[in-house]
Amino acid sequence: MKKLLAAMFAAASCASVAQAQQERLSADTSAPILTLEQAVAAAGGAAPSADAANAGIKAAQANRTVAGLRPNPVAQAQVENVAGTGPYSGLRSAETTMGVALPIELGGKRSARVAVANAQLSRAELEAAVAAADVRLQVTSLYVEAISAERRLATARDQLRIADDALRAARVRVQAGRASPLEEQRADVARINAAARLERAARLAEVARLSLARRLGRPIDSGLDVALLDRLPAATYRPTVLPSAFGTLTLAAADADLAVADAGIRLARANRVPDLNVGPALRRLEATKDTAAVFTVSIPIPLFNNGKAAVAQASAERSRVEASRRMTALDVEQAIAEAQAEAANAETTARAAVGPALAAAQEAARIARIGYREGKFGQLDLLDAERTLADTRVAAIDALANYQNARARLERLTAPAPQGRNQ
Repeated sequence: MKKLLAAMFAAASCASVAQAQQERLSADTSAPILTLEQAVAAAGGAAPSADAANAGIKAAQANRTVAGLRPNPVAQAQVENVAGTGPYSGLRSAETTMGVALPIELGGKRSARVAVANAQLSRAELEAAVAAADVRLQVTSLYVEAISAERRLATARDQLRIADDALRAARVRVQAGRASPLEEQRADVARINAAARLERAARLAEVARLSLARRLGRPIDSGLDVALLDRLPAATYRPTVLPSAFGTLTLAAADADLAVADAGIRLARANRVPDLNVGPALRRLEATKDTAAVFTVSIPIPLFNNGKAAVAQASAERSRVEASRRMTALDVEQAIAEAQAEAANAETTARAAVGPALAAAQEAARIARIGYREGKFGQLDLLDAERTLADTRVAAIDALANYQNARARLERLTAPAPQGRNQ
């Protein structure tokens, strides 16, 4: 009788496992896979932050065009010796002057404006790179959560299948008079709890997939690269390296702010030099009906505003930006060090969870099933082993997801600045 029960239990388990594997393989081969890179590319095109960054680049390019324009000439007209007394009454002695004033910028104002605009354009381009890196981190987090939810859902389905098998085995034992009806009740409770866990896991998997689809801006009609979760680096010795913020995207943005401040000081100094206004004109003398040429030159007198305050303001702003840049470098290096430790710890936890811990839990569950079928172990031992296996599987999934997220955060912090930026 024991051999018959064992054969029936093993056949049911093997059939359900084979059916699940067959369904998984057929789904994997028939449905296309949306990879992480494809998801990042799709989200980048639909991200509002990317649209804002591109609009900022266009605005900076237009600002550079405006900065390179010369001042417009000014048309002037003047009438003298009118509406007076004596010979100057009426328009008999009027003198009409018409001409054009051409502003001449001195001190390198135009080149200084262009330098500021170029620095702002470089900053806008870096802002676009920062937005792209942030989108990649956000999409990676959502993608990892989606594939983790699918893994948890598969684990919940497997646990429900095991609970169904255990319930059938308990019924057979009870009907054969080899076990108390309490065992069947316990197995039924375990199956009900497994069904509830499956329902919760299915709902969470659907929410995670919808969250990713919302971020991509379109529904996801294909499968996800669930194998991404298992990708761990080679277990080789990696010496601890002192983190450096040099060359990172975040520090490059701070350097761009410093370049804008430096260009602002140059522009403030250039604005201290007064500009000239020169231009030819023609004067009409009504009294003699003669015409004469006039040449005007004007220059403002920096009496009340000589530009020192503007230079001091730009210098103070530059000092503030430089201090902020130093603080950013320290913060980035600290964040990189913490992210490196977090990723290394997550990798260690993931290796242990998917390696010895999971193997031990699977072996314990296998032994408990065999022993329960043969009457060597009680039902409580079997339920405890199955519960430990389920918890270990979920813990392994969480550990793998934590590692992938930690690696994504580290890559965001160490993302290099784009090359060939506008200077």
